[in-house]
Amino acid sequence: MITRRSFAAAAGAALAAEKKIRLAVVGGGFGTSFYWHEHPGCTVAAVTDLYAERRTRLRDTYQCDSVYESMEDMLAKRRDLDAIAIFSGAPDHARQAIACMRRGLHVISAVPACLTLAEAAHLKEAKEKTGMRYMMAETSYYRQAAIYAREMYQGGGFGRIHYSEVEYYHDDNREAMIADKGSRYYNPDGSHSWRQMLPPMLYPTHSLGFVVGVSRERITQVSCLGWGDAALIAKFPTNRYKNPHLNQFAQMQTNKGHMVRCNVFWQIAADGERAQWFGDKGSFYMAKTGFHPDMWHPRYGKPQPANVPKYWSTDRLPEKMRHDSGHGGSHTFLADEFIRALLEDREPAIDIYESLAMTVPGIVAHQSAQKSGETMKVPSFDRA
Repeated sequence: MITRRSFAAAAGAALAAEKKIRLAVVGGGFGTSFYWHEHPGCTVAAVTDLYAERRTRLRDTYQCDSVYESMEDMLAKRRDLDAIAIFSGAPDHARQAIACMRRGLHVISAVPACLTLAEAAHLKEAKEKTGMRYMMAETSYYRQAAIYAREMYQGGGFGRIHYSEVEYYHDDNREAMIADKGSRYYNPDGSHSWRQMLPPMLYPTHSLGFVVGVSRERITQVSCLGWGDAALIAKFPTNRYKNPHLNQFAQMQTNKGHMVRCNVFWQIAADGERAQWFGDKGSFYMAKTGFHPDMWHPRYGKPQPANVPKYWSTDRLPEKMRHDSGHGGSHTFLADEFIRALLEDREPAIDIYESLAMTVPGIVAHQSAQKSGETMKVPSFDRA
């Protein structure tokens, strides 16, 4: 029997057989974990990083000998590229994505899309003026439980989602990492990395991907509070963001009048990305390690295990990519969606508008936290 999904997979395979996207990968840390070389419609044609050991990691991972010392050098010498995967530091994402789109390259970027409202405006303008495809590699969108929740929502299983709890906890031994030059707070050359004292809400997409990526609602207003250990923060060798907070908590409202509790914490006895969605027909609780599995709670009935499928093992992905991958099986889905969108000449699922809807509320939330929780409006960056 030919299903809609199998037909789409076959069509995608046919397109891939006719053409391969010539992709460049920027960033030899996170950028090595996306299995581009396993996609039948993609060729890794060039790789680059500022640091030699990361360039070597990229070359070895993707078996690509076209190695460059910087993105700028690569773009100056290569005119045959179709697209670029940007996995550099967060402060560089918007600038590099804009430069590449203006150069005629389709872009997939690590999160967040940007760090300021001005960058958000410039990013949207560049995408709309150039017509190039833009996608943000938000892993929460393709976590297996998020795929389940999105399809449950689309099928009416939740009814209306009145309230969501979304959270990202990345606990670190901060004092040890301050002193440890091998930690993620430092670059390979010993300089301070962009991660030192990054305001939590400037990295909101692992949480908000569970809202925008499930119901497609937009955050319209936010009130945020923050907490910081002044004595610990004083030990940091740099605080480029002038940020007083290690943890930030936000109350948000959507364009449908629904409520969201959003947490991003850097210092807490917890870890990971998860969500809970509360609807008037049913509610879904993502698994909490050591406490409970994925659970579905119908309005009139008892909670029960949700039995979320391993979607990555199905024909939703090209055959070689049907394996588990980083961040809850999301990495292969992100790579496939970007390449497939280019082959099919369409916008990717996490396009510029979805990307900014996941990013911008966090920027405003941080501004709110600096004003002791003042309720603030979130500007829209959707299509005019």
